Amino acid sequence: MKYALYLGCQIPFLRPDLEVAIREVSLALGIELVDLEGYSCCPTWISVPSYDIEAWLALSARNIALAEEKNLDMVVGCNNCYSVLNHARYMLKDEKWREKTNRILSKVGRVYRGSSKVLHIIHILESVEKKIKKSLKYDLKGLTVAVQPGCHTLWPERVMDIREENPFYPKKLRELVEILGASAPHYSRMEFCCGMGSMKTIDYERSLEFVLEKLKSMKEEIDPDMIVTACSSCYIQLDEAQQKLERDGKIDFKIPVFYYPQILAVCMGFDVSKVARFSSIPKDEIIRRIVG
Repeated sequence: MKYALYLGCQIPFLRPDLEVAIREVSLALGIELVDLEGYSCCPTWISVPSYDIEAWLALSARNIALAEEKNLDMVVGCNNCYSVLNHARYMLKDEKWREKTNRILSKVGRVYRGSSKVLHIIHILESVEKKIKKSLKYDLKGLTVAVQPGCHTLWPERVMDIREENPFYPKKLRELVEILGASAPHYSRMEFCCGMGSMKTIDYERSLEFVLEKLKSMKEEIDPDMIVTACSSCYIQLDEAQQKLERDGKIDFKIPVFYYPQILAVCMGFDVSKVARFSSIPKDEIIRRIVG
C-alpha cells in the first residue's frame, strides 16, 4: 500500500504530534507514505475559494497533480483538506473548468489529469483492520468514547469517492474505535459541526455555542472517558474550547481529546511523549488507565 502524503498546513504547523502519529502507525501497518514536496495550502474554504474560484481550482489541482506525477492516490489527515480537494476534483470533471485550470497550470509546467483520488487517513486505516487488531499492545476495553467524525467528510456526498452509508448516522470512525475495544455509542449531535473553521474566524462566540451544544450532548447522553475525532480542526476546537467554556462557567467537566491515529499509536505502544505531546486538556490520567 503506497500513497502520496498531503499533510496540509494545520497538522505540521499547529499539531506536529498528529503528524508523528500518522507516520508511526502507517509505517508499522505496512502503509508506505510518500511526501509531496512543494505542496501548498489546499486552500482552505475561508481563504481563496471564498473569493476566486479559478485561483482555488488552480491551487488544488496543482496539489493533486503532484500526486498524479507519482502515479499515487493522495492521503490527507485533515477533514478540511479532504473536503476542499474532493470538491476541486468534482468541479474539474467539467471540461470548461479543467481547460481553464490547465491553462493556468501550464505556466508552471504542470497538468491536472484527474487520475489520483483524494482519500482520508481513516479510509486507509479501515482497510487494514486485521493488521490493527494484531498490532495492539493495549486496548480501550471498559472505556466509553464520544466519536467526532467531522462534518467535512460527511457532506456533500456527491463529491466524495468514499462515503458513509448514512451521513446522518456515521459509522466508519465508530467502527475503528470499537476495533480498539472501546464502546462508541451514538449521541444525538454526533454529525453536527463543532464550530471550527470559518465560523470560529468570523464569529468566535457563535463558534463556542456550537461546540458547547456538542460537548453537552456527549456528556449528558453517554458520559465519555474521552473524545476521538478524525479531524485535526475538530481536535483543536474540542480541546481548546473546553478551557474557555470552563473559565466562563459554562461547563464543569474536562474530556480529553484524541485524534484517531494518535489513540491508535498509544494502543500500539508508541512513545506517548511523541504521539500525544500537545493538548490543552490533560491526557495523562486516561493514558495511564490505558497503558498501566
